[in-house]
Amino acid sequence: MTTGLTSAPKRTFVARLADWFRRSAGALALLCLSSVAAAEWGLNMTPGVTDVSVEVYKLHMLIFYICVAIAVVVFGAMIYSIFQHRKSKGVTPATFEGSTKVEIVWTSIPFIILIAMAIPSARALIQIEDTRAPDMTVKVTGYQWMWQYEYLDEGLNFYSNLAIDSNLARQLGSEIDPESVENYLLEVDKPLVVPVGKKVRILLTSNDVIHAWWVPALGGKKDAIPGFINEMWFKVNTPGIYRGQCAELCGKDHGFMPIVVTAMADADYQQWLDEQTGRTADLAEPADTGSAVTQTAVVDDRERSMDELMAAGEKSYITHCSACHMVNGAGMPPTFPALAGSAVATGDIAAHIDIILNGKAGTTMMAFGAQLSDFEIAAVTTYERNAWGNATGDVVQASDVRAQR
Repeated sequence: MTTGLTSAPKRTFVARLADWFRRSAGALALLCLSSVAAAEWGLNMTPGVTDVSVEVYKLHMLIFYICVAIAVVVFGAMIYSIFQHRKSKGVTPATFEGSTKVEIVWTSIPFIILIAMAIPSARALIQIEDTRAPDMTVKVTGYQWMWQYEYLDEGLNFYSNLAIDSNLARQLGSEIDPESVENYLLEVDKPLVVPVGKKVRILLTSNDVIHAWWVPALGGKKDAIPGFINEMWFKVNTPGIYRGQCAELCGKDHGFMPIVVTAMADADYQQWLDEQTGRTADLAEPADTGSAVTQTAVVDDRERSMDELMAAGEKSYITHCSACHMVNGAGMPPTFPALAGSAVATGDIAAHIDIILNGKAGTTMMAFGAQLSDFEIAAVTTYERNAWGNATGDVVQASDVRAQR
């Protein structure tokens, strides 16, 4: 009687457990057959588009499979032992105290596994750090909150900022829906352009705080540290546009300094390079924010109209200034003061130009003299003095800025 009363619940539990496994297996099969569900379960790394990223992916998968095999063996042995040697089956515990052979085996096997994992890992690390014999070198400098790219072999130099449409959409009180902006917060005004199949060495540093240059598809991430030069390299195998972000918390706008790398066929890259290095006559045009060569070397004596300066100034302001002072000039006091109605934007013109050129010590106001041309600084100064109701009527020309450099 006692046996019957105790065995029935056990059979019921086993039956329920088996039924649950059958239902779960059926649901899992249906889930795997769904293409939408499969697309949402992309949890693994991707191989990327460089030799290094492919090598890292292969190493990742090798270690993953080794870990899976270890898990299957260890947990399989545990589960087997728990079920086959449970007390309800009448099994009694062993009485042995230890085994030297077993100790040697379970110490040697992990050691062999670690050595097997260390060899390909060391090979991959050596490949990642081998920056010798590059085809081109680009110096990358992090700023709050933008990137500067200097093609050391070509004399090409420009700044890369968050694209204007993303910058506008992310502003407080903006009427722009971020979902309507393509590549929201992952687009820039000027990408880093490189040729396909060429080894590109990156020399990485920072002008202010610690940043990190990270493009997942290229298979590398390095910190940009003030006063230090870090090295990394990549060779893109497939033409395309590859996006990344600063990966080191660097301040208020850390989330708004994306990285875009455009890889072109060699002929297309050479054409792009010729266009960039050969357009010095157009550097002072209003649409050319963030010139391709050293800004301070550009001399422009043309007088510009108020309308022309305001149009160019608005674009430069949104690109370079609105991150802190907001699109409407309201700022975020006390750290980022308002420009609408401010003493700087309505007071002495020379002092206004000076703070844009040289920044302000002890504050977050950085110097833009090395980033912007005389015309761009003149335009943004004019814009700030006549926007948001300031209406000073002041017009600043490039010659006025050049006189203060």
